[in-house]
Amino acid sequence: MQTETSRPWNWLLFPFSSIKAGPDFLYAASVGHGVYAIDASEKWVKLGSGMPDGAAVNRLQLQHDLLHACTSDGLYEWDGSEWVNDGLTIPCYQYRLIGGTSYAATEYGLWSKGAGGWEKAACSDKRVFDFINLPQYLVIAHESGISLYDRFMDDWAHFELQACVTSLAVFRGHLIGTSDKGELLIGDKKGRFNRIRFGKPFIFSVLAKGNDIYACTDKGLFRLAYIGQQVTLLSVKLGCPVTDVDLQGDSIYMATLFQGIQTLNRE
Repeated sequence: MQTETSRPWNWLLFPFSSIKAGPDFLYAASVGHGVYAIDASEKWVKLGSGMPDGAAVNRLQLQHDLLHACTSDGLYEWDGSEWVNDGLTIPCYQYRLIGGTSYAATEYGLWSKGAGGWEKAACSDKRVFDFINLPQYLVIAHESGISLYDRFMDDWAHFELQACVTSLAVFRGHLIGTSDKGELLIGDKKGRFNRIRFGKPFIFSVLAKGNDIYACTDKGLFRLAYIGQQVTLLSVKLGCPVTDVDLQGDSIYMATLFQGIQTLNRE
């Protein structure tokens, strides 16, 4: 860890893009101001060493106690004392370790890392923002829609939706996503997607946490639910734009644009 900083940001002006809750530390990425961590003593430190100046952190991922930062300058891993580039130097939007293989959503498609290093895996002509690995399908969210690879049939299906799809999740057996227009996209299991707006909220992303699906919006944090066979949003925290959420024990941790890091107890 680096030198302690008693107040590393202005709570009203520093926007946060991502948050991850680990067993010992809470990690938060600020837009343009780096990554910070807080421990049980509630003292924040900046994890700055090794990160390029001006790098924008798009997402944090914490898997197997390894912290990764998807940035505008590539993919970085925190080794306990500094950030180390993971061999991928192009803009990165998402990272996951699946079955011993690393996958990254990048400016130039989905990449995978095996014994021979990083190589292009799919959709190399598109900006890829998110992906889901399901038993039968690999689902990719990109700049013009959604692409789906069927492993059983060894075949691709491409759904051109005339919108960037920025996040993905599965809800009650339906593939869902969000668009750069603030819409919720819901698959009908027949190859079509319904586009839904819930009044004023602009949906930034959908995230699967435990048994629930959360929607981060400019009006607050919501949870998806079915009421009368219709998908609806149930409010969890209103009043501030929430960009990311993570759970640890009975606590919900939220990254916000204007009100720092917010904590809420789960009911």
